[in-house]
Amino acid sequence: MKTDLCEKFGIEYPIFVFTPSEKVAAAVSKAGGLGVLGCVRFNDADDLEEVLQWMDANTGGKPYGVDVVMPAKIPTEGTAVDINKLIPQSHRDFVAKTLADLGVPPLPEDEERNEGVLGWLHSVARSHVEVALKHPIKLIANALGSPPNDVIEQAHAAGVPVAALAGSAKHALRHVENGVDIVVAQGHEAGGHTGEIGSMVLWPEIVDALEGKAPVLAAGGIGTGKQVAAALALGASGVWMGSAFLTAAEYDLGHRLPGGTSTIQEALLKATTADTVRRKIYTGKPARLLKTKWTDAWDAPDAPEPLPMPLQNILVSEAHQRMNESDNPDTVSMPVGQIVGRMNEIRPVADIIGELVSGFEAATKRLDGIAES
Repeated sequence: MKTDLCEKFGIEYPIFVFTPSEKVAAAVSKAGGLGVLGCVRFNDADDLEEVLQWMDANTGGKPYGVDVVMPAKIPTEGTAVDINKLIPQSHRDFVAKTLADLGVPPLPEDEERNEGVLGWLHSVARSHVEVALKHPIKLIANALGSPPNDVIEQAHAAGVPVAALAGSAKHALRHVENGVDIVVAQGHEAGGHTGEIGSMVLWPEIVDALEGKAPVLAAGGIGTGKQVAAALALGASGVWMGSAFLTAAEYDLGHRLPGGTSTIQEALLKATTADTVRRKIYTGKPARLLKTKWTDAWDAPDAPEPLPMPLQNILVSEAHQRMNESDNPDTVSMPVGQIVGRMNEIRPVADIIGELVSGFEAATKRLDGIAES
């Protein structure tokens, strides 16, 4: 499973894994892929600095990257306190009533409240870039398209390539024209922010549109080695994964249950392929989420319309914290792709990578056999 990106990044396999967990990211890099740490959860640049210091010390010298969020449409700027004033009381009342109806317990009085993710703001994302470039990162990715030109120039000046997610060939071409080095072609099946076009159609369309102008990473619905083989057969130079590593043993975010798994992981383990929805209720932009009683409540006729980014995330941030720290998987709020139906056990990252590689080998051998016959 060797492509040009393996040599470019000094990795064994062209498997790029986005994750909010530094422990998962480090494990991916040590297993031969490229772990990409999601920075959006860090409101304070000092917290990101601390985590990147941990990454430097725990990746065994293997390369890793970071992912920031810089929407094309610049969100309302300001502190969480200032932005909070823009949220209608009717929306607050709906959230409070929904949590009460679902029986979600309050947080302990001494626990710090999540005031919302400010990483959606360009000012915060820029601080993430500045912190990250002080470390030996090998990639900066933007989860919502092409970063501003000056950010791309800043990364290039430091010798760091830039990747950007695209949901259409038009967006992919625009990214490359703006100076993006790698395009992540993310199909409709993906978790989190995702577009309208399915992976099997989107991947080759973007590969053909770019015509060698930039390598393409295939994303959306990948969780097995045979899917990796399909992506490379369609012209991709590697894969970009995320959801499949939420049930990694190293994933340490969220409330732990007596069995050792988290409430989030328990919800994912019992979900089927059909148990996701694409809604604006998580961030204010369309994102694929796990279908739970929380998403059902927002689909009810009396539910308000989601607010624009970043207001929606600030509105529901403490609600997410309460649900994800409860013992009830049925009320979890979590972005995840349709591959969730195959995420049926907790496994170490190394085992997940190993199965991707062996599955790829089996798929390509089968194709070799068909071609020879």
